[in-house]
Amino acid sequence: MDIRVLGPLEVDHNGASIVPTAGKPRQVRSLLAMRTGSVVPVSVLMEEIWGECIPRSAATTLQTYILQLRRRIAAATPSDGDSPKGILATSYGGYRLVHGPESSDHDEFQSCARRGGIALEHGDARAASSLFQRALALWRGPALADVPVGPVLQVEIIGMEEARMQIIEQRMDADLLLGRHSSLVAELRTLTARHPLNENLCSQFMTALYRCGSPWRALEAFGAIRAHLRADLGVEPTSRLQRMQQAVLSGDPALERPDGHRLPTG
Repeated sequence: MDIRVLGPLEVDHNGASIVPTAGKPRQVRSLLAMRTGSVVPVSVLMEEIWGECIPRSAATTLQTYILQLRRRIAAATPSDGDSPKGILATSYGGYRLVHGPESSDHDEFQSCARRGGIALEHGDARAASSLFQRALALWRGPALADVPVGPVLQVEIIGMEEARMQIIEQRMDADLLLGRHSSLVAELRTLTARHPLNENLCSQFMTALYRCGSPWRALEAFGAIRAHLRADLGVEPTSRLQRMQQAVLSGDPALERPDGHRLPTG
């Protein structure tokens, strides 16, 4: 079984798609896929589908959705394969997509991200950058882009998007350590425009601009995030980012070093 949630939902079993076309069954399928190997309680599935307005017929309707999913699994399973109830099992007041030899883009993303983080911690920026790029290349668009999202899936998606942003920032760190500042400027310009309150991205953008010989543009980037923070949150940039501004103003040689985008915290 191949499960892909980092973009439109795709679930293939023995080469055949088993993704339902209707919205609510797609929600059930998505939540089971996100928690493969774990029991998803009936109450959680109901909350995802109906929120706080759970109808009296909810239990029966949910059973119907599960039956539909099992029929799709059965249609894609050879006669000598596991039974649909063995693949989508009823267990402990809920349902569980049994963990088998399936591949999951989310699992692969987490594996590459974890290995990249270890490489970065050990100073292997080249390996870290490669692993982070592999992790990010798995994304085909917003997570579960074609699935109606209820309160439970919404939390799952927020977590995935935050993890994606963290890996983007770590990849920038690795590439700055490798001296790739020139190739990062355009990408960081786009990212800081999309995330105008993200100080890490701003710090990386300022570093890349400074190393490209444009300290005045680095100061413009600082001014832009400062204006956004004041207007949106009524706060000033953190002391760390203010130290970055002072380093640019004074031409601090530390900014030219590979680790200079991370100024001392003391």
